[in-house]
Amino acid sequence: MGFAGTPPRLDQAQAIATILMWSTRADAAIISYEPPWDSLLAGVAPESLVARDPFPLSQFYRAKGLHLVVMLDPGNGLNRAGESDALVAAGRSITEPAVQQLFRRYAVVVDSMLDPDELGLAVETNLIRSVSPAPLYQAIRQVAVDAAGDVRARDASVRLMVSVQVETAWGLLPATGAYVGVAQDFTDFPFLQALGLSSYPYFAGFARPEDMPLDYYARLALGHAVPVMVTEGGWTSANVSGVTSTPATQRRYLIRQAQMLDAAHATAVFQLTFTDLDLTVWPAGIAPFAYLGLVDANLAPKPALSAWDSVFLVPRR
Repeated sequence: MGFAGTPPRLDQAQAIATILMWSTRADAAIISYEPPWDSLLAGVAPESLVARDPFPLSQFYRAKGLHLVVMLDPGNGLNRAGESDALVAAGRSITEPAVQQLFRRYAVVVDSMLDPDELGLAVETNLIRSVSPAPLYQAIRQVAVDAAGDVRARDASVRLMVSVQVETAWGLLPATGAYVGVAQDFTDFPFLQALGLSSYPYFAGFARPEDMPLDYYARLALGHAVPVMVTEGGWTSANVSGVTSTPATQRRYLIRQAQMLDAAHATAVFQLTFTDLDLTVWPAGIAPFAYLGLVDANLAPKPALSAWDSVFLVPRR
């Protein structure tokens, strides 16, 4: 169980305070991000880029004895229908072989320097396939498969994975009227040794957390002998984007989520945010995800924190 190091405000001291607070109620950490495309395109060596940013963070996590998951996102984290904003700004595309080669090389360096327990090579693949142009999805599929081959050629131990969007699999985002599943993702990414799950069910029309099926996670992996883990998600504690919610509802979600995790025999659960986000400093596009924290933007506990803590106290098999 764990979190990412996302601070409530874009400040290193705040980031450290946040990690120190959540690391006492976690045994794992996740680093999930898009590659630094601007620097890669400018010719900066990936070794220098990794040494500058994620490596010190990974060392901080390792010093605390935390299991480490790294998710590299070759797409656009806030717009699954489009390319990375940095690539668009540079007039480049992940469909270009040269850009794909940059991603592949960066993935190998990340694995070599960070030595994660699990390495993800694409994020929310089924949602990308559902809403993006076909050439974009095919490029992301290809670069992930090729990067998996490159990483595996030098590292036989890291567990490779991608993540899928749970609401998309259930036919809820976008609404298809029927369960879709993720069989195509198992076909398209044959290297999978674990399946990451991304889930924000408050966007999917659930009025109450208790309305979510107990097999909400488990159904996605039926017939496949790979473990599942929630690599991002949560339930807002405030009204956002037309969704009505309360801190008490968020607490009930974490209780229901624990039941769904047990039903799926999940190996891990992560939230990318431990704190709420201060929208006076974060980009406006992050607003729908601003109130997922178990503490507020000033690190004051919310009701959901006690639910997380009660689950964390259960002995881990």
